[in-house]
Amino acid sequence: MVSDDVVAGLTPSATPAQGPEAGRRRAARLLMLLGPGVMVMLADTDAGSVVTAAQSGAQYGYQLVLSQVILIPILYLVQEMTVRLGLVTRQGHGALIRRIFGTKWALLSAVTLFIACVGALITEFAGLAGVGSLVGLPRVVSIGVPAIGLVGLVLAGRYRRVEVVGITIGALELLFVPAAVMARPEAAAVADGLVHPVQFSVPFLTLLAANVGAVIMPWMVFYQQGAVIDKGRRGLGLKQALRSARLDTAVGSVITQIVMISVMVAVAATIGVRNPGAELGDIASIADALTPFLGRTAAVLLFGLGMIGAAVVAALVVALAGAWGMAEVLGWRHSLNDSPKRATGFYVLAVLGTAAGAGLVIGWPNLVSLSIDVEVMNACLLPIVLGFLLFLERRALPPELRMTGFRRITTYLLTGVVIALGLVTVVQTALAAG
Repeated sequence: MVSDDVVAGLTPSATPAQGPEAGRRRAARLLMLLGPGVMVMLADTDAGSVVTAAQSGAQYGYQLVLSQVILIPILYLVQEMTVRLGLVTRQGHGALIRRIFGTKWALLSAVTLFIACVGALITEFAGLAGVGSLVGLPRVVSIGVPAIGLVGLVLAGRYRRVEVVGITIGALELLFVPAAVMARPEAAAVADGLVHPVQFSVPFLTLLAANVGAVIMPWMVFYQQGAVIDKGRRGLGLKQALRSARLDTAVGSVITQIVMISVMVAVAATIGVRNPGAELGDIASIADALTPFLGRTAAVLLFGLGMIGAAVVAALVVALAGAWGMAEVLGWRHSLNDSPKRATGFYVLAVLGTAAGAGLVIGWPNLVSLSIDVEVMNACLLPIVLGFLLFLERRALPPELRMTGFRRITTYLLTGVVIALGLVTVVQTALAAG
């Protein structure tokens, strides 16, 4: 059996006080405990995800909305496994793979993470470049200023500070919700899309794979497992810590999918009706296409600010996820609660990742269609990431904290479908390249 003290820094909670004041204190404490799940899910709806959702709405109307709803429990189940692994073992994902499977497999996971992070950082800064083009800013400004700000935030250290700033900026994504309302989607059309959600054409299935890759990303696993360790949940026993982290993950899963659905609906109700099949490669083309329906000011403000929130929080999370994963595999110190002097390698990796992503986009000649390609790549990488996660859940946790029964069967079936879709995407990509 695992005692409540197995997680360092978590102690058995005292008997809860009674009365309204105690209830308010518990509610405030619960809000303080929310963080890693909400932040990683806000990052999940990143610049590439926004472009992918917009392209889905333009090409197929509301047909891919149901897939976003179905992905909510899948997203929760995947990330909940990382929560248990992090809180119980007190090891990050890369370190745990190295301990259980050895250095070679850990290096494979690190290479997978590196590829995913490079692709993600490119799309985040490409999104910021698109926002800059809306107001006439050169790339060196629209990308350079946020990159410098992110580097400064990371180097300042302290997990709690990074989390508060990240969630605050990421909350700008919620502006996509009023955009969907302003688009005035027709209920009958939405219902028809939900009733007829599938086509079997190659373009549709490729875009479906891109949507899966846009929702379940390899770097999310590395980030949340490291973040729950850095954050800690002092004053709570293991059961209470798991409960609060699961709630955090559930809330984040719903929020991120509401944002994705809002983008899809906003575009489907406007561009998808008047100009179906329109190619929307970046935020500038999305805003331009929405201007006749929402007005220039609303289109620029809602989608521009929403994209800033999505891209900035995602760039922050991706840079930290890459640094956590690589530092864990290499055996380096890797905590935001350590100073740059104590965890030099970790901070160097985070800064280099951010700088490399920004630099590539500043010099990239053409950013159109890059975002969807990256999301398809994520779908291709998912079999490796989810395979490791499922094996770790069975081998690194004590029996009483593993999934059993209906929950285990459901998780294996759902993740199996995602893995199969990823493998299909690999085959399709190879055939297309050939």
